[in-house]
Amino acid sequence: MQIIDLSATDLSLAIHRKQVSCKEVMQAYLARIQEMNPTYNAIVSLVDSDTLLALAEVRDDELQKGQSRGWMHGMPIAIKDIAPTAGLKTTNGSRILKDFVPSQDGLMVERIKGAGAVVIGKTNVPEFGLGSHTFNEVFGVTANAFDPTKSAGGSSGGAATALALKMLAVADGSDFMGSLRNPAAWNNIYGMRPSCGRVPLYPSTDVYLSTLSTEGPMARNVTDLAALLETQSGPDPRTPYAINESESIKNLPAQLSTAPKEIKVAWMSDLNGYLPMESGVLEICETALRRFESLNKTVRVDHVSPLFDTHNVWQAWCTWRSTIMGIRLGPYLTQAQKKGLMKPEALWEYEQSLGIEAKTLAHASIERTRFYQFMLEHFKTHDVLALPAAQVWPFDKTWRWPKNIMTPKGDVAMDTYHRWMEVVIYATFAGLPCISVPAGFNEAGLAMGIQLIGKPNADKELLQIAYAYAQTHLSSK
Repeated sequence: MQIIDLSATDLSLAIHRKQVSCKEVMQAYLARIQEMNPTYNAIVSLVDSDTLLALAEVRDDELQKGQSRGWMHGMPIAIKDIAPTAGLKTTNGSRILKDFVPSQDGLMVERIKGAGAVVIGKTNVPEFGLGSHTFNEVFGVTANAFDPTKSAGGSSGGAATALALKMLAVADGSDFMGSLRNPAAWNNIYGMRPSCGRVPLYPSTDVYLSTLSTEGPMARNVTDLAALLETQSGPDPRTPYAINESESIKNLPAQLSTAPKEIKVAWMSDLNGYLPMESGVLEICETALRRFESLNKTVRVDHVSPLFDTHNVWQAWCTWRSTIMGIRLGPYLTQAQKKGLMKPEALWEYEQSLGIEAKTLAHASIERTRFYQFMLEHFKTHDVLALPAAQVWPFDKTWRWPKNIMTPKGDVAMDTYHRWMEVVIYATFAGLPCISVPAGFNEAGLAMGIQLIGKPNADKELLQIAYAYAQTHLSSK
């Protein structure tokens, strides 16, 4: 088995047992990047190889002295090009920030480096992370790992493609409107949106209102996903909503095989026809869930209807999203010339925020609270809620976004650039943990995934259910 074929946790063991050197690991991954990245454009701002090999040699010297920085000691990693990385460009995929080099790491990057990882570059994103399709005018478009003519999804599209093609062993991502889940689904890997506050976000211009976005892990298996989540997690006094439950996820990978005695899955499908779905999406997800049920006798899958009002939730969601995007994008538009450097979808997001009054946001907050209570009602009868991780298959990478969805009943036009991603808002809006797990491939060889939504703060239990699902998914191949 080649170095790049090892899982992240197995790679960690091999490094610490000195079965492979950190320099050999770095050489193997740099060779893989050189082979694959020109076609797929997943990793950007790559650090020069001489510098990286020198850093790997330092890690080897440390191990020779009996010093390990952590489980990621010597492991190459590329950070999503939204998270600040000291001394390395963080562009957000924007021409406005194309030369921006932060002076300090973000908290999540600091923790990953503290675990021993070597940052080799960044992973590509859509401009300001907006839109679940990774393209920008700084670095270009990232291609899907299974068809280079198709979209990788986004905004963690570069991370997902790099993982799927073994240019990285594990990767970080972030999620507002499915940015960890959609690209994971389309690249046949795992992406986890943790509970709100599980992975504190710092620095941030707003730590009170902006509760819809979170960083999280991506991996090719659930064990690696859990290992990276443990590294990313933990309270920080600078983030007031951070979860202080460090013991509950301590040594998390070792706890994965302890699944609930009975797993009750609520399959929510297309929310009683509310969500338009491209042909084949529901069928492949249902097949995967029924396989989970048939191969694991502790699993029961029920088709359930949503208890919440889908239209009201969407309107409340748009109010919250527009308010937050206005806060985030406004500072970049203080100079008139910068407006011409921002993509039209981002400008639209900002303009939507301008007419929102405090009472409008307050009413949206009341609706969000009502929605959360309805989600809790679902968990009285089921352990996990299931939805497709996307409403369409990976589309042509030359598109900006799908203008319509071709459903079995006809063509449905999308009224906004993000409406085709509506299926992912429910875990986000309720602040619930959610994992995108692979569902399978269609006849064209394109991948799809399933969202598994867990109970409040039940990240460990959700990972255990995802791990049980993964065992049956792998055994069916």
